Amino acid sequence: MTTINGLRLPAIEAPAATVVRAPVRAAPSIFHERWWLDIATQGNWKLAVVKQNDEIIGEMPYATQRTGLWRISRLPPLTRTLGPVIKPVTGSVARQLHHRLDVTGRLIEQLPDCDSFFQVLDPRVDDALAFALHGFTVSARYTFRIGAQTAADEAWEHLASKTRNVIRSASRELTVVPDLAPDEFIAFYRANLAARSRTNAYGDEVMRDLVNAFVERKAGTLLGAYGKGRKLVAAVGLVWDHQAMYYLLSSRAQDAHCGSISLLLWTGVGRALERKLTFDFDGFSNPSTFSFLNGFGATLTQRLGVERHGTGYLLARTLKRWLSPARVFVPNL
Repeated sequence: MTTINGLRLPAIEAPAATVVRAPVRAAPSIFHERWWLDIATQGNWKLAVVKQNDEIIGEMPYATQRTGLWRISRLPPLTRTLGPVIKPVTGSVARQLHHRLDVTGRLIEQLPDCDSFFQVLDPRVDDALAFALHGFTVSARYTFRIGAQTAADEAWEHLASKTRNVIRSASRELTVVPDLAPDEFIAFYRANLAARSRTNAYGDEVMRDLVNAFVERKAGTLLGAYGKGRKLVAAVGLVWDHQAMYYLLSSRAQDAHCGSISLLLWTGVGRALERKLTFDFDGFSNPSTFSFLNGFGATLTQRLGVERHGTGYLLARTLKRWLSPARVFVPNL
């Protein structure tokens, strides 16, 4: 049990040393793992590979599906980022750039001919020049991250005062329990969706199988917040690799304490920093989520998006937007 600024945080098991299995790959994220992609795509993914002297020096996974008339490639459910993984070389800056451009270009040439292709690249990929040179549109997305070397007390001081207050308040009313059973988490998630008359955007089967897989492989954990009568009122799912811990899933009861998710995320931050992992709050797509995550005082971090669309697909999408009875502006985050 760890205490930070008077808050007692339950222990979470350390990431297993075997989470990343392929030493030939240059520190891929958990979302690049074969088992993750097998489940998230239900086996419908392929891998572009570049070799040199029988050694793999570059990889890029991608998923494809048929939607009506269109063949599209998107990020699979619950897969936050993908993109190329390239074995680095030493030498001058120019040599390293040439290597990245060459290997990435050869990976791009292996991608299927899609009507629409889109991926968000891992934050460690800091340029998408090769994609731009091959006709892709490159755009900026964002996430919030707390660096692995940040001290817990420092992270606490960086919280907005409102966020600190709701965490303190929630900690007085709720008990945080690590290692929530997958079945309990999934049943809770489904019940909260039903209470709001919503369906699972990730797909019930895919989410269930991924949750069971990352818990079984010790590549993630489920945290629960319990209120009076040991009632589960909020839960989050966290996954990790050797570089970072990621906020993946969350759910809360409609009558839960307003700080229940904040308390669970702060618990995750503490555990990540104990193990010298970066904590990634995941991206955001609307102002309210931005405002909530911004309260944690994390560093705004750019993630590059790469996309390419066929003329027919673009025309159909534009026509659909104009014919839609209600057009709502959503910022490109």
